[in-house]
Amino acid sequence: MIKAVSSPLRLKILTFLLEKGPLSYTEIINLLHLSPVRDAGRFAYHLKQLLRMDLIEPDVETKKYHLTELGRKVVDFVDELEEAAYEKRRILVRTSRLAIEDFNRNKIVESLIKEANVPVDLAQKIARETEKRLQEIGIKYLTAPLIREFVNAVLLERGLEEYRHKLTRLGLPVYEVTSHIKRMSEAGLDVEAIHRAAGNAVVAEYTLLNVLPRDVADAHLSGALHLNNLGCWILKPDEFLHDVRYFLKGGLDFEGPGSMLLSSPPPKSFKSALSMIIEVGRLASAELSGRQTIDYFNVFLAPFAKGLRPEEVKEQIRLFLMEVNHVIPNGVCLGVEMAMPDFLAESEAYGPNGGEVGKYSEFINESCMLGSALIEVMEEQAKPVVNPRLIAKIRPEAFKDQAYQSLLSSVHDLAAKKGMVYFANLCPKNQVFASYTATGLRFADDWKGDWDLDVVRTGDIDRVTLNIPRALYESGEDRKVFFENLYDRMELAVRALEMKYLTIRQRTKEGLLPFLTQRKERDPYYRLEGTVRLIGFVGLDETTRSLVGKGMRESKEALDFAEETLKNLSKVIQSYADKHEARYALSSISDIQSSERLATLDVERYGWAKVKVQGDRKRPYYTYSAVVPQADEMPLREYLSLEGRFHKMLPGGHLSVISMGSVEVKAEEILSTTEEIVNAYPIGFYTYRTEMVYCYGCRKILYGDLSKCPACGSIDTLVHLNP
Repeated sequence: MIKAVSSPLRLKILTFLLEKGPLSYTEIINLLHLSPVRDAGRFAYHLKQLLRMDLIEPDVETKKYHLTELGRKVVDFVDELEEAAYEKRRILVRTSRLAIEDFNRNKIVESLIKEANVPVDLAQKIARETEKRLQEIGIKYLTAPLIREFVNAVLLERGLEEYRHKLTRLGLPVYEVTSHIKRMSEAGLDVEAIHRAAGNAVVAEYTLLNVLPRDVADAHLSGALHLNNLGCWILKPDEFLHDVRYFLKGGLDFEGPGSMLLSSPPPKSFKSALSMIIEVGRLASAELSGRQTIDYFNVFLAPFAKGLRPEEVKEQIRLFLMEVNHVIPNGVCLGVEMAMPDFLAESEAYGPNGGEVGKYSEFINESCMLGSALIEVMEEQAKPVVNPRLIAKIRPEAFKDQAYQSLLSSVHDLAAKKGMVYFANLCPKNQVFASYTATGLRFADDWKGDWDLDVVRTGDIDRVTLNIPRALYESGEDRKVFFENLYDRMELAVRALEMKYLTIRQRTKEGLLPFLTQRKERDPYYRLEGTVRLIGFVGLDETTRSLVGKGMRESKEALDFAEETLKNLSKVIQSYADKHEARYALSSISDIQSSERLATLDVERYGWAKVKVQGDRKRPYYTYSAVVPQADEMPLREYLSLEGRFHKMLPGGHLSVISMGSVEVKAEEILSTTEEIVNAYPIGFYTYRTEMVYCYGCRKILYGDLSKCPACGSIDTLVHLNP
């Protein structure tokens, strides 16, 4: 017996048969890297030795050799001898439990079975091979990630990629963590931002590897489309529109099982109502990845301001703004009505202690006072208020009543001096019930036909951005193939959004979104069924430039092609909405990060000669949010006319950015433009952009694209304020 296993070559034969199962004569000789001609006699001699000692035996039917029970015991015994020989060289492992232990092969077996569902026999073989390699390199100190890398290498060599995929370790390299810390510090963010970025990176990697279908994940990674908020894709919905009447009437109720949070009765005063709104926003921010909007802010709070002096209201608003700015990190939008909406005027108004105090039409003066106080406090701040963002909601009545005109004038004065104001044009009939968030996300009564169900207490589940230029590049500029590519990407986007919807619904069942799913009556606060699944896009104008040779403002052919593209996308989205009985919408909403990422990937793949972009070589990007890129030389009316043609085709969201140049503008000039928009152009949502910088050295707002403060001469103290 000892003689039979004394040869390293014979021992290798036994090991191969244990690890790989029955093998033929040819397979064994190839594994040993022997020549079938030159080494045939030598190999036959070793094979006879093993057969004579009954360590292996042939199978007559398959003509393959396999281990006998005795042969298996011999291999196991040799392994035990090797382990005993290596005992003097202890291998220490720093485990994921932050402990140091002796290396134990069985831990690898357990991990393979538990994490990747590897069969027991195969897991033992993989573990044995891994242990041998670790012993051969003579390492004395290991980490759990390093062992996992060895295991994955063995799995790949054996062609077991499916198991390796499941065993992938999520995390960031040391260099990337260091880079995150450096970038966050340069951006002036706090340590919690670093923590969030690292956590989001891990969840994003997990989502791509283990949640999304491979074709969807590959489409995101390659740049065919972009999944928004990938770090929260399986955890949180995106944006949300609150209905504060829910809490003004019923207070904060945390009496559910397992909750140790203190409940609060309905607010008794204006001060306590503002405090409750802050708490609502703070609690909701942990369960949302994007902004939250408190719409009809001045209308719903008007009953609490009854009898208060304007100075009292301003002081409480000042404290409210500061606290929102400090405690709700992912941002709040405040929708302020410039005139009382007809559909709310005769609704029951809720006041102190949650009681009904009449109709909202009885509190028009208080509503105007609240709106004015909010605008005045924002204007009094040295720097522009970026959180919360203000959305001025303009209705026809705002131009007729004197009290409303004063409010309208003051909000345009704020926009002229500080920027950061967004305007919702609610004058057209299809806009009466519309609500917007500062990103341009739009909600209207276009789902169930009921304003209360379709607009408030809902939001968007998230959005997928289509890379329209990529669809053209891959088509070879064949229009038919281009549209086919878009349809394929749409199908991927729909599946991704459907998967997110199902995962968020699962999170609600698991109780992981306790605030949004709280119930005071039958329905939960968050109306998940009514959430919008947004499909956006970037680069429509760049696509027309590539295909036609001109942009939309330069060519009717380019403009017609752009409209044809959006009409086709709208039809496809509507077909998916009907098929799934779900709320899908086309929007132009995207962000600069996704736009830059997709443009950069296209440049890397197709080169600068082929890819049309905005920006420069250091920072290329595609047109986003607005459909038409506004060049400084484009006349304003031409820009508004072009944008207006597309807003009605984008019910999920749109945002036109109106450039006012790089010098200070007067409020009257902006107000005049607003009047022209609501009277002549179907622009739904817009903002005015003036080139501004804030110098936190001398605490001044300056105009122009400056690189140095003209007042104090400082360079490092300038912050650009473009919305």
